[in-house]
Amino acid sequence: MATAAHNSTAVHNESGHAALMDHVYRHQRHIYNLTRKYYLLGRDRMIRELALASHEHVVEVGCGTARNLIHIAKRYPGVRLYGLDASAEMLSTARESVRRHGLEDRIVLAEGYAEEMTPALFGRDAPFDRALFPYSLSMIPDWRGALKAAGQAVNPEGRIHIVDFGDLAGLWPPAARLLRAWLRLFHVAPREEIIRGLEVAPKAHQFALLPGRYAFLASLNPTNACDI
Repeated sequence: MATAAHNSTAVHNESGHAALMDHVYRHQRHIYNLTRKYYLLGRDRMIRELALASHEHVVEVGCGTARNLIHIAKRYPGVRLYGLDASAEMLSTARESVRRHGLEDRIVLAEGYAEEMTPALFGRDAPFDRALFPYSLSMIPDWRGALKAAGQAVNPEGRIHIVDFGDLAGLWPPAARLLRAWLRLFHVAPREEIIRGLEVAPKAHQFALLPGRYAFLASLNPTNACDI
C-alpha cells in the first residue's frame, strides 16, 4: 500500500508540474525566443562547441520552442535531433517552428518528463550520442533523476551538455537578488549544488563559468553524470 501511495503521489506531482508549465508558457511561448535571448546566455556557445558529426543522434531535454534544435539542425547537417518537453503548450509552438523551417524529417518531438526520458520514447532502440540540458535543470524538480535518466539514455562514449544559471556569486548583490526574484516568477531555481559538484568533479567533467558566475557550461561523461 505504501508503494502504491508513493506512485500515486509521484504521478500527481508530475501531472501538476506539467499543468504548471502549461500555465506559465501558454501565452509566453509566443514571445519566448524574443525575450529569453537577453538572459539565457551561453546557449549558442554550447551549440558551437558541440562539434557534432553528421551521423550523431542528439536529444534536448526541455526543448521548449525548439529554438536550439533548429539552430543545431542548421549548423550540423545530417544530425538527427530529438526534443523532450513536459509542456504541451511549448511543444505546440515547437512543432509549428519545426514545420515552418522544413525540418520535420530531422527533428522528432515528444511530451514527457526528463526523469523518464528514454530512446524508446522517440521510437529508438539505440542510445543517443548526446543529451542537452539548456537552462532546463533549473526548472526540473527532480534534476538528479533527470541526469540519471540522461546518463542511461546516452551511450558511454557520448556526452551530456549543460548550460544553466550559476550561483550568481560574482554579481552585484542587489542585482543577484533581483534576478533570483525574477526567476522565481517562472519557477526557476538555480541549482547551486551542481556548481559545487562540478567545481570538485573529476576530469571527465568539463566545466566553465560565465562572468559573474551568472551561468555555467558543462560537458559530462554519461557514466559519471550522477556524481555531481
